[in-house]
Amino acid sequence: MKTLKLLFIGCVFLGSSCTSQSNKINGVSFVASSKEITTQHIDDVKKVSANYVTLMPFGFVKSLSSPNVIYNSQKQWFGETKEGVKQYAKEFQQSKIKIMLKPQIWVWNGVYTGTIKMNSEDKWRTLEQSYEDFILAFAIVAEEINAEIFCIGTELEQFVKSRPEYWIRLIGKIRKVYSGKLTYAANWDEFKRVDFWEDLDFIGIDAYFPLSNQKSPTLKDFEKGWQPHKNEVIQVQSKFNKPVLFTEYGYRSVNFTGEKPWDSSRIDGNVNLENQQRALQALYNQFWKEDWFAGGFVWKWFYNHKEVGGQKNNRFTPQNKPAEQTIQKMYEKSK
Repeated sequence: MKTLKLLFIGCVFLGSSCTSQSNKINGVSFVASSKEITTQHIDDVKKVSANYVTLMPFGFVKSLSSPNVIYNSQKQWFGETKEGVKQYAKEFQQSKIKIMLKPQIWVWNGVYTGTIKMNSEDKWRTLEQSYEDFILAFAIVAEEINAEIFCIGTELEQFVKSRPEYWIRLIGKIRKVYSGKLTYAANWDEFKRVDFWEDLDFIGIDAYFPLSNQKSPTLKDFEKGWQPHKNEVIQVQSKFNKPVLFTEYGYRSVNFTGEKPWDSSRIDGNVNLENQQRALQALYNQFWKEDWFAGGFVWKWFYNHKEVGGQKNNRFTPQNKPAEQTIQKMYEKSK
């Protein structure tokens, strides 16, 4: 009894260090589809021991200088609409899987959202109102479905940098309609310059950090590549004293996957399943043991599990690849 008492006291003084391997957000980024989902689609998520999913309704803009966000349209896939989000959330929650709702902007032709920037004050004001309408609409949905986390934006560096006061006001408006926890998904090279982390609950990072320029790095190579980036993450975390959440993380099953992990260019062949597996294991080794690290959402997971991924697939999905077992083992260990 005395030993147990001393252990309990030690845990109190050390914070969460006694359980640093457990209670992480073990998430998958669940891609919307054109149809409703069923327990069949959720069973495959449960098999990797995920306890969270990201649901991602999209808003569309026509160009980097277009100020109008189009969303909840009949032309969109069901899972990207308000009705679809609610249906997906209900199915996942019945299986005790929690939700992060992460509305995202898509620039037509897939242009990088971080460079969205208006060329006049009038356009900026139009964008601000249009984006606010988009985000608040889904913040209300997040409250209705009892989503645990709501992400206020994804990789919008120039928008954030150019209109800082707007974002502070927007966070206040979101909190009036949504009572859960908030984050923002900063790109890996953006998170150090975000000024409003103190107003959110998590420091959110889309963690596509470059780790190695080798064709097939070893696990040790990948972990070595993490060191300068991890130190920067620790510095920002210490400054704001907020837990870090990898709002996205993942690697393609290709050669040189650690060189530009964000690269989604379509290429044929060049499959390297072991690269994907080792890169994921290195990330888990470096972060999942840390008390200040909340967890993350692997990119990306499709509803039709048996028909995607596989031994010849070089995309991000870990489905039906060795990486799927790597994720399952780590998530099982830390759930």
